[in-house]
Amino acid sequence: MKYQVTINNIQTIEESNTYWSTEDYVALLAEYGFPDAKSRDNKELRELLFMAISDYAPNEAAVILLTYKLSEELSEGQIEQISNDMLLDKVCEEYPVIKLHAPLFHCNQLLHHAYNGKFPNAKALVLKCKITSDEKGELTKEQFLKILNNGLAEATLIKRLFDEPMTTDAPFPDAEGIVWELNTVDNENYEMITSEYWMERNDIIAGEFEGEVLEEA
Repeated sequence: MKYQVTINNIQTIEESNTYWSTEDYVALLAEYGFPDAKSRDNKELRELLFMAISDYAPNEAAVILLTYKLSEELSEGQIEQISNDMLLDKVCEEYPVIKLHAPLFHCNQLLHHAYNGKFPNAKALVLKCKITSDEKGELTKEQFLKILNNGLAEATLIKRLFDEPMTTDAPFPDAEGIVWELNTVDNENYEMITSEYWMERNDIIAGEFEGEVLEEA
């Protein structure tokens, strides 16, 4: 199936304004020793959280945050290791389990801002585009990435590491972790969020192009 793609906007961001909810901030304040937060204003809760975090050594604060967010995915030993590694490297880009890149990114960036840059700064890419075809229905993350292939530079990491699933009918399960969010209101105009590790703004070399998703034989 062939698709017509028009790139409308590309933006690099350091944080998502919607990832951490009011409930998250209140729960995290309790984890850091400030229970019963009364405010429901996210900006105020975030400032209080940064103050609470600053009472801890960076790796200790990371353990608390990672445990809150990923205790069902990671063991205590893994969390301890990551909490130390985060101070030196962008673990959210290098961790071997791709589906954890997004939550690790959001944890990393919260700590990066709370400690004024002590943790490395990672970035995400927000891509807005219009995709049309004779086929109706919402695209999956896998379909979306395959459609983008023809508009990406050959040096793009995602093309180099996943050439077969990007260009053939081979399954692409890692697409679920590579694409953090894929939103549409009309099944034509899409907004995708992914790590800048996978795709930088300069990797998108065409404003308009034809994409294709090969049907499984």
